[in-house]
Amino acid sequence: MLQLLQNYAAFNVWANQTITDAILEMEEHTHQQIVKSSFPNLYATVLHMWDAESIWWQRMEGHAQLLIPGKEFNPTMKEAVNGLLNQSREWSSWMNRVTEEQLQNEFHYKNLKGEAFTSGVWQVVHHLFNHGTYHRGQLVTMMRELGSTEIPSTDFIHWYRKIR
Repeated sequence: MLQLLQNYAAFNVWANQTITDAILEMEEHTHQQIVKSSFPNLYATVLHMWDAESIWWQRMEGHAQLLIPGKEFNPTMKEAVNGLLNQSREWSSWMNRVTEEQLQNEFHYKNLKGEAFTSGVWQVVHHLFNHGTYHRGQLVTMMRELGSTEIPSTDFIHWYRKIR
């Protein structure tokens, strides 16, 4: 399981970099243009991805008080992208230090409503990387709706073929 999650962590960094590079190539006004999805635009979706990775990181690190980037300040798209990518790299680095035994530990946390949960560390990490895949799919759809024709593949198998 450790090797698989390490691969997912590295993939997550690569996929986030790949899709956000393409977004930053788009005209700046499109980042805020409304497109019907879970979030209203590219910017809000990228910001949500950063928030989620940051929140899970802070929980994993045992922070009692969470600092949510999207609520603490109003970053530009470039700052949101950089925040997301830095957080993704932090997760990947952590995955390269963690042990199989640590992944099997129980993880106790509260959601944003204050409700308590217990999950395996591996389940939380797997959820985190899967969450990114879900929202990258939304970003691709939004980019198409906004007229982009330069949309890179961010499929896991595409990444895997590139690294072999």
